[in-house]
Amino acid sequence: MQITVLPVTMFAQNCAILGCESTREAAIVDPGGDLERIVAQLGALALVPRKILLTHGHLDHCAGAPELARRLGIPIEGPQEADAFWINRLPDAARQFGFGPAQAFTPDRWLHDGDTVSFGRQTMQVMHCPGHTPGHVVFFHAGDRLAIVGDVLFAGSIGRTDLPRGDLGQLLASIRNKLWPLGSDVTFLPGHGPISTFGAERRSNPFVGDQALAR
Repeated sequence: MQITVLPVTMFAQNCAILGCESTREAAIVDPGGDLERIVAQLGALALVPRKILLTHGHLDHCAGAPELARRLGIPIEGPQEADAFWINRLPDAARQFGFGPAQAFTPDRWLHDGDTVSFGRQTMQVMHCPGHTPGHVVFFHAGDRLAIVGDVLFAGSIGRTDLPRGDLGQLLASIRNKLWPLGSDVTFLPGHGPISTFGAERRSNPFVGDQALAR
């Protein structure tokens, strides 16, 4: 699977373009904004977009999704339906942060723990990982040992839980019970910042590393 990362919006959110190398079909993960750049990148890569995938309902991850879906004629899949709370607040959040107009929407498909999402010949597992938001999901590609984790986990940190309906206990449980069992060799793309591996975070992450969780 081919992966291209485009930091978008004022929050430098990692929008990922996932391409099936055999069919040239693609999925766009978390198109929070800067849609012209995303469309241009799809063209430069000679990829045919088939769907939009969303990890969660925060503005910087999903505000551009309905317009991009309309423009490309493709469906939106994800997050889990508990994040309707956040998606319905998009117009107010966009005004608050100076994003320009944003609209609430209903995804074509809500995702649940144990679901899969596919494009081309690629399939990824869906894991419901609440804590940062109640409906946050993670996408895992077993063949490439790659996880797209949104704002659950970062290199050296974890997602914030002080926003409405965040829950630190849930977040730590999501990481410990859903992510770590996938294996220390898994590389992950967070919603912001550089990639890392689960093994590196278990060794050194001050919030959720093995030593931190043993306290």
